[in-house]
Amino acid sequence: MKHELKGIIPPLVTPFKDDETLGEQALRENVRFMLRKGVHGICLGGSTGEGHTLSTEELARAIEIACEEVDGRIPVIAGIIANSTRKAIEMANAVSKYDVAALQVTPVHYVFKPDDDATYAHFERLTREVGLPVIIYNVVPWNYLSPKLLVRLMEGLPGIIGVKQSAGDLKLMADLMISIPEGKLVFTAVDALLYASFAMGAHGTIAANPAAVPGVCVTLWNAVQSGDHKKAQQIHQALLRFWNTIAADNLPANVKYVLAKQGVPTGIPRMPMPATSAEQAKAIDGQLAEVLKFDETEHSTLQKAS
Repeated sequence: MKHELKGIIPPLVTPFKDDETLGEQALRENVRFMLRKGVHGICLGGSTGEGHTLSTEELARAIEIACEEVDGRIPVIAGIIANSTRKAIEMANAVSKYDVAALQVTPVHYVFKPDDDATYAHFERLTREVGLPVIIYNVVPWNYLSPKLLVRLMEGLPGIIGVKQSAGDLKLMADLMISIPEGKLVFTAVDALLYASFAMGAHGTIAANPAAVPGVCVTLWNAVQSGDHKKAQQIHQALLRFWNTIAADNLPANVKYVLAKQGVPTGIPRMPMPATSAEQAKAIDGQLAEVLKFDETEHSTLQKAS
């Protein structure tokens, strides 16, 4: 693999114009913002990026833009949220011509849950036909893959290089950490417990908090890696208070609001997702300045609310 996948890998928001088409210039500015913050990689097309609303063509264009801006400096991961093996392969093939380090792929998320063997067959065909490394995005509540199944997938399919664990149960992550095959990766998306995840040995994070306040998360990662747990705990407390203000069914919209407050253009969420409400904005504003005090990557500025 050209790039090592580790550390802070924000899942970028997808900027949409007022007509809900892709805001290409705004996306470029988002990538540049992340680069200035010293992140270790970026992901496009994930949940925070409203990937469930993107067409294959839109995802491919977003990946193309990101790769142009990154220019090989950090890895780019392509998120795929699809309800069939065929669709997942279609989207993977569409992005494979760009400099993509890995795919982040959800299990099937509609109401018809496949059993373990069917899930295995899904990822077996995907890795066989596409040839790009795959990170399983373990996020779907009614199709949440057990540590046992994840280990089976990683042991049986060389193309699966790791998992992004998204449930709030840290015990499940702990069980996964002590059972994964050697050389495989575990990324945390337990936003409320990034510090605890890093302390347990998670290889990094692909989550909403890093998308909203990447510099803070880079500082947290560096603190844990250097053994400064007193500082890391302080950041954790501020980050948790901040997380509690943005965690909602319109989380991507709230991340866009937070980025806009930092001077990054993000556009609107796609319908039917509502924009950040006045009540949410008030709560977010109350914690954003506090958490940004821990951003040591560059001078952070907040924009006045319009």
